[in-house]
Amino acid sequence: MVGPTPRLLSLLSLLQTPRTWPGSELAQRLEVTHRTVRRDVDRLREMGYPVEADLGAHGGYRLVAGTSMPPLLLEDDEAVAVALGLRTVAIQGLPELEDAGIRALGKLSQSLPSRLRHRVKTLGATAMTWRPHDTDRVDPDVLTVLAAATANRERVRMEYERRDGERAPRHVEPRRLVSTATRWYLVAFDVDRDAWRTFRADRIHRPRPTGAPSRHDMADPEIVTHLEDSERAMAATHRADVTLQMPVAVARGRLRDHLGDGELVAEGDSTRWHTAEDTTQWLAIRLLLLECDFVVHEPPALRTELAAIHARTSGAQ
Repeated sequence: MVGPTPRLLSLLSLLQTPRTWPGSELAQRLEVTHRTVRRDVDRLREMGYPVEADLGAHGGYRLVAGTSMPPLLLEDDEAVAVALGLRTVAIQGLPELEDAGIRALGKLSQSLPSRLRHRVKTLGATAMTWRPHDTDRVDPDVLTVLAAATANRERVRMEYERRDGERAPRHVEPRRLVSTATRWYLVAFDVDRDAWRTFRADRIHRPRPTGAPSRHDMADPEIVTHLEDSERAMAATHRADVTLQMPVAVARGRLRDHLGDGELVAEGDSTRWHTAEDTTQWLAIRLLLLECDFVVHEPPALRTELAAIHARTSGAQ
């Protein structure tokens, strides 16, 4: 006969199946007496599980909805299914559920055995999500690590991809994951720079908890103010209108992650590209990287920047 704690878990697992269990069947399954089943049911009730009992020849026990959410006992396959569902919510779910989904995924991932974490990662890699014009994909594993570190108030070492594509090491104290309609951001204290920073989650790579505790804090109202200040500082001030001498499908493929909030419009064999950036230098670099002929309609400052680049490079051997 198994001890009381494993037996309670077995009883709870049975009761979580949506059916009514006769006391005699539970006793047979658990290899105990009917009296022990009644005592174990009382213990589950004391722990907050709403177990109802129906008397009579066709009665039995069943778990019903209560006033609060008690802990759930999941079989291996059920845990994998829930984790995959939470990953889906994190990357393509309803905006109002994304934050809760990431927090729940972080909690679940910490308790999953390594064999189940491997199954979740493997199954997740076999599926894909297609969203037109959505280029800011975030690895759910990255969000899971960041969510867990935020909840545990633990420092993280990671690599952050700059706008030029190069990666640089960062040592941060995660404070909050923030989702918008199109992106995930991490608000964290940058240890090396001794300042609060906002990081785009799709540019974060290989986050690793260090075990060292976070020492800086920021209240939610302050986080909102910080995000608003960051948004104003990063606001695009130069809007470009350019004709690219390539079909729209080719233009979309070459721009890929650099399309951002821009818009591509087919014009025969050419493409009209409307975009915005905070500097004309970055607009010029993006155009030159496309390796195609183009006509700049706006702004004049972009034409000036391109002319300056041409003057500096025309004499290069």
